[in-house]
Amino acid sequence: MKPARKPAGAGSVRIIGGRWRGTRLAVPDSPGLRPSSDRVRETLFNWLMPALPGARVLDLFAGTGALGLEALSRGAAHATLVERDPALSRALRDAVARLSAAAEVQAQDALAWLDGGDAKFDLVFLDPPFADGLWEKALAGLEPRLASGAWVYLESPADTVPPVPAGWALHREGRTRDVRFALYRAPAGQGAATLRPDDSPATTE
Repeated sequence: MKPARKPAGAGSVRIIGGRWRGTRLAVPDSPGLRPSSDRVRETLFNWLMPALPGARVLDLFAGTGALGLEALSRGAAHATLVERDPALSRALRDAVARLSAAAEVQAQDALAWLDGGDAKFDLVFLDPPFADGLWEKALAGLEPRLASGAWVYLESPADTVPPVPAGWALHREGRTRDVRFALYRAPAGQGAATLRPDDSPATTE
């Protein structure tokens, strides 16, 4: 596996759209930390735009919180940011307080946190440390926490397609040199069911 790459800029990543556009989030030095690039996030949030207003968001393995806070910046109602690393969770709390964001930070192991509650989410960002191979366990634990018809974003190495639960539909996907990023729809119904059903999968070069 290639070493994790730091984002552009000295120790920060920026929110790229919405009311907090241009706001910098701290990037503490943490092994395996690999914030999603601006390019990937721009593509992802273009896909998600109609689904964001009023959505309840879960950013599992939150890291810098760039995905969850970007969703809030663009109209989501609330975000839960789960991150066990102490330095990262402190930075997340600082960012939430600075932005007066409608978010809670859970400084816990993500898999243990999934087992400990029953809140449901319309949109989930799942971008675990690549070296730990946690996609299958996280996806299994995540299923009971999804609202009907929830949207789930997965990020993985470019040559890895994590096995998703039966019935999930791939909505869009893309690849860069280092990562595969994909948006799935969980089965049945309402939740954040506002993306156009006729959108076909697409790949970003």
